[in-house]
Amino acid sequence: MVYQLIFSPTGGTQAVANALSGGQVVDLTDRNFDFSSVTLTGQDVAVIAVPSYGGRVPLPAVERLGKVHGGGARAVLVCVYGNRAYEDTLAELSDVAEFAGFRVVAGVAALAEHSIARKYAAGRPDESDKAVLRDFQARIQAKLDVGDTTAPALPGNRPYKKLGVRSIVPQAGKACTACGRCAVVCPVGAIDTANPKVTDSGKCISCMRCVAQCPVHARDLNPVVLGGLELALKPVCSTRKENELFL
Repeated sequence: MVYQLIFSPTGGTQAVANALSGGQVVDLTDRNFDFSSVTLTGQDVAVIAVPSYGGRVPLPAVERLGKVHGGGARAVLVCVYGNRAYEDTLAELSDVAEFAGFRVVAGVAALAEHSIARKYAAGRPDESDKAVLRDFQARIQAKLDVGDTTAPALPGNRPYKKLGVRSIVPQAGKACTACGRCAVVCPVGAIDTANPKVTDSGKCISCMRCVAQCPVHARDLNPVVLGGLELALKPVCSTRKENELFL
C-alpha cells in the first residue's frame, strides 16, 4: 500500500506529492490526530513530504513523524521549497524517517510557491514541474520494482543549521467574521478559539495556513514586513531553480 505522510499548510507540498504518487493521506498538520496509531509494514511505500522552513524540517512534522511506526516501509522523502534553498531539510528528514522505522530509498527536492513571499516560485509546481516529477516517479518505481532498497546519498549537513526565528505572524483584518476556521486548522494551536483575532506569536510557525484557509480572506501579513522579506529574498530567489532527484 502507498501512503502519503504530508505536512502541507498551504497546499504546495501536497501538490508536489500528488504529482509523484497517490495513496492514503496522513495529514501531519492535524494537531489533534493520534500519529502513534499509524503503522506501516515492509510491503508499504511512504511518500513523506514536508516544506523546508529555513533549511530545516518544520518542528511539528518532526515530532509527529517520530510517533509513526514505519515498520520497515520504503520511504520516498520529499522536501519542498520556495526557490531559495532547502539546505539540511533532506538530511534531517532522512534521520527522522529512519528513527521512525522507515527505509529511505529516494529523495526529491521540489519547488512550490513560497508560502510567505508568494511572488517567488509563483504558480509552481507548474506543468513543466509536474512532468519532471512524473519522470521522477517512474524512475523511483523502477528502482522499487527490482527490489533495490539502497539508501541514496542526500545533501545536507550534520549537525543541521541552527533553527531561525519565524516571527512573521499573520493578523486578522476588519473583514474577519470570527468564524474560527483559522483556529481549527492551525497546525500548532496558535490562534485563540474564543477570539480568532488573537494569535500567540510564541507558538506561530509562520506556516500561513490560516491565511490560505480563511474563507473571507481576512488574514494577511503586515505589508511593510512582507515587503522587507521580499527585498531580502530577491538576490537568492529571482532565478528559477529546478527539481532534483536522489536515487
